[in-house]
Amino acid sequence: MSASTLAALNAPLVVLRMFSAEFAHLPAPGVSVSTVYPDRLELSFHDDFAGFEAWRDALGIAPETVSYHEQGVHTRVLKTETDYAGARLVLVGYTRIPASPAVCSRAEVGP
Repeated sequence: MSASTLAALNAPLVVLRMFSAEFAHLPAPGVSVSTVYPDRLELSFHDDFAGFEAWRDALGIAPETVSYHEQGVHTRVLKTETDYAGARLVLVGYTRIPASPAVCSRAEVGP
C-alpha cells in the first residue's frame, strides 16, 4: 500500500507530534515516515543502545518484546514494534560490535 496524500500519513505524524510534546527530554531519534508504510513511525538510535532503552522504558514497552540480532560482523541491533495511538511504532537501536584486540588496528588498541 502506498499513500497518495499527506493526509494518509496522519497516524504516524500525530504520534510524532505527541512524542515531541510529551517526551522532549528524551534523546532525539532518527525519524522515518514513509508513503510505502503510511501507518508506520520508525524511531532509530545509532551508536549506542541508551537512547533506544530510554524510549522503550518511557513508552512502557516490555523488554521481552525486544529482539536482538547482529548485522554483519560490525553492528548489534535491537528492535521492537508496537501499536501506539493508531500508528505502528518501530524502535530500532544500532551499536558497533567492538573488534577483538587480535584484529584491531594499532590506533584502535591505543599506545
